[in-house]
Amino acid sequence: MTTPTQQLSDARVSIWLDDLSRGRLETGTLRKLIEEKNVVGVTTNPSIFHAAITSGTDYDHIIAGKAAEGASVEDTIFEITTTDVADACDLFAPVAAATRGVDGRVSIEVDPRLAWDTAGTIAEAKHLYQRVNKDNVLIKIPATIEGLEAITATLAQGISVNVTLIFSLERYRAVINAFQSGLEQAKENGHDLSKIHSVASFFVSRVDTEIDKRLDKIGTDEAKALKGKAGLANARLAYQVYEELFSTERWALLADAGALPQRPLWASTGVKDPSYPDTLYVTELVAPGVVNTMPEKTLDATFDHGVVTGDTVTGTYDEANATLDALEKLGVSYNDVVALLETEGLDKFVASWKELLADVEGALASARKAS
Repeated sequence: MTTPTQQLSDARVSIWLDDLSRGRLETGTLRKLIEEKNVVGVTTNPSIFHAAITSGTDYDHIIAGKAAEGASVEDTIFEITTTDVADACDLFAPVAAATRGVDGRVSIEVDPRLAWDTAGTIAEAKHLYQRVNKDNVLIKIPATIEGLEAITATLAQGISVNVTLIFSLERYRAVINAFQSGLEQAKENGHDLSKIHSVASFFVSRVDTEIDKRLDKIGTDEAKALKGKAGLANARLAYQVYEELFSTERWALLADAGALPQRPLWASTGVKDPSYPDTLYVTELVAPGVVNTMPEKTLDATFDHGVVTGDTVTGTYDEANATLDALEKLGVSYNDVVALLETEGLDKFVASWKELLADVEGALASARKAS
């Protein structure tokens, strides 16, 4: 019997873990997930690093060392996060080699406070890339309006990018355009397009969380019947956009020059409503060439009892459109929801980063006193 995670891999879904810590690297638990549960990549974000650094004692010796050097809080966090990511890149290097760089990828995000600063994001992306200094790193850039230009400019320098916090189909189209523009410029700049990789992180469960709240307020049977359907519908229609925009003449020219498509990545795949199946955003979003990044709880549930029935995306587009149309008819505004989710998503990451700065500042001060 093949495991559900192996079945996902066979269906050309790449499983990435949405978590990273020094403990995972040093205890071998991350290596075990590669060996046993088909994990072929890692994503991180400010909230993940905040949780890792502020729980336990794994980073105390690094913080003590940085305190002795008189390092700033920003430098200390930069050192910790880039070291963890570089070490994870080394762990995944054999996967990267076996997949020609498609998988074996580890993502690190630019400072979330730069999400509305194009020039600042471009500079930070380059700084992170140079510091991690691994071919299989992905630099995460939020898909804000200001971020789109930064995505193009970063790719144009030959740096691989994970575009994050995508909620709307319209913004996703703009992200693919930014990606293809970046590759066109990279080609002009003399870069080998086959070495530039990208994923577009499309968020799923948060769409249901917000829309379900609005459906509960409406309270009718018709409204309740639509609960738990919007996230899947939105993601499935994103895959339709992917199929459309990577079968154009514009893309064919880039592919002929060695370019690889920017893969859709399903993010926010942990179920927030306990009444929904805990593998909902995994088994219902199976399609060739996608990535699904999962918190460990979702990964474990999938490995334990996920039922993989093959492609559950292609051919669902009429039904998905009907779902979004039905929501609009009930007065649930798609545009309003996705705009709110982008703002909230960025606010959460900025809040996590500020908490991390404050906590590490406190730890540096304590370490200085102790010495």
